[in-house]
Amino acid sequence: MEDKVESISQKEQEKEKRLRKNEEGLREMQDNMKRNNIRIIGIPEGEEEEQGIEHVFERVMRENFPNLIREKVSQIQESQRVPIKRNPRRPTSRHIIKMAKFQDKERILKAAREKKEVTYKGAPIRLATDFSMETLQARREWQEIFQVMRTRGLQPRLLYPARLSIKIEGQIKSFQDKRNLKEFAATKPVLQEILKGLL
Repeated sequence: MEDKVESISQKEQEKEKRLRKNEEGLREMQDNMKRNNIRIIGIPEGEEEEQGIEHVFERVMRENFPNLIREKVSQIQESQRVPIKRNPRRPTSRHIIKMAKFQDKERILKAAREKKEVTYKGAPIRLATDFSMETLQARREWQEIFQVMRTRGLQPRLLYPARLSIKIEGQIKSFQDKRNLKEFAATKPVLQEILKGLL
């Protein structure tokens, strides 16, 4: 009887493992499909109706990255509003621009990070990578820790899909989840103090 229970338990564990692997593969496929996408957050509601999203994006490029315009970086393959319907409680809309080349997307986002504040008609907006909901949620879990580490000069980075990387004592360390970070922080009193109450 015990052997049967153990066999069933082992089969269930194998099923769980396959399910997690399949979910991970699906998430990676979704992220790969969004590979060339830039998410634009903060454009005032209705702007795209007058001029089209492509024109709004070109204005953002002219206003913030004129050198990239000269290099012919802004070839848009496709654009859309997310969500498609308006939300009366949200004063700004979100758009997704699909670039023709992945390298163009990366150059634009790098320029946005270096500039720190991207604007549209003088108002601040954000340009970000477009990830699947699962990846976005996993990355959001690091947000509070990321902000604290940034203010303390640890040079945090979020690596794909949602790994936290920091520079501490001249070494770069990477963490898959908060448990790994907590274990590492236990060996570093300074880091433990910085993360007090966050882990």
